[in-house]
Amino acid sequence: MTKHGRPYLWNSIILMGALTASVAIGSVFIPPLTLLRILAANLPFITITPDWPQTFTTILFQVRLPHTVLMALTGAALAGSGAAYQGLFRNPLADPYLIGVASGAGLGAVLMMAWRWPQTWLGFYAVPIAAFVGAAVTVFLVYNLARTQQTVPTTTLILAGVAFSSFATALTSFLMLRSHTELRRALGWLLGGAVLSGWDPVLAVLPYLAVGLGLLLTAGHALNVLQFGEEQAQQLGLSVERTKLILILAASLTTAAAVAFSGIIGFIGLIVPHLMRMTWGSDYKRLIPLSILGGGSALLLADVLARTLLAPQTLPVGVLTALAGAPFFLWILRRAKAQVYW
Repeated sequence: MTKHGRPYLWNSIILMGALTASVAIGSVFIPPLTLLRILAANLPFITITPDWPQTFTTILFQVRLPHTVLMALTGAALAGSGAAYQGLFRNPLADPYLIGVASGAGLGAVLMMAWRWPQTWLGFYAVPIAAFVGAAVTVFLVYNLARTQQTVPTTTLILAGVAFSSFATALTSFLMLRSHTELRRALGWLLGGAVLSGWDPVLAVLPYLAVGLGLLLTAGHALNVLQFGEEQAQQLGLSVERTKLILILAASLTTAAAVAFSGIIGFIGLIVPHLMRMTWGSDYKRLIPLSILGGGSALLLADVLARTLLAPQTLPVGVLTALAGAPFFLWILRRAKAQVYW
């Protein structure tokens, strides 16, 4: 194993462990060996006589496996987008929600819940669709508000995002106060609660994440060049404004899709890129894929804790990531005083 391949190996091992724990642990525990035999029994050309309860198979394929895949994709999306935003803005405090994606998504989702959409197939998908549209509209408005002639200054973009986030958050709070019947559902979604179960949300979110994360994975060199500053990057031959637009669209698309189906989950996109940078260095050609792997692992482990700490009650995973992420981030800031890793 080469030195360059070691980070991917370790993070892949951690991700596999997190995937196994997420699928095995719950109100009904499925032993890991039994879990592997159930999965193998459903593969072609392999014959295994079932000696486990039929409920194990149902729980695995209809409940836990789709939920696990959705959480892994969400964590990967948030951490990958967070790493890209930190590189784009050259700011270690940047996260996927910096320009208002979360606030816009929250406004769209709560607005749809306040309308008491009918309980049909389309009705169940109305909330994530509205959240995605709200996030997309927010990014469009913020980007155009920050645009000055042919350029988009990053400082202006951040300020526009903060201003619009405040407006969207205030409007969301007003709608929640006016909508008594959907208040609990809206609060659960805002704290990081998936609104749908089964394989449908996984299949719905996968194309967006494939496009968004695919673009981010190819942007490592551009992000490395941007660390020298926009003027220097322009002199080195990088089309700065075009690169910024592609990165903002890719990271925002990825974040919006993840938030639409999993709710607002904080700190994953902020903490995981920090950990990867501190552990493996700041080369974005390596930092982006490592953050994607680490984000999936981090959110899966947080989700397992959220399901088991107060069992049989399930905590919104966003509450747990905030409780663990805030003090951890303060520790990182304190550590940064003595060691510069950016």
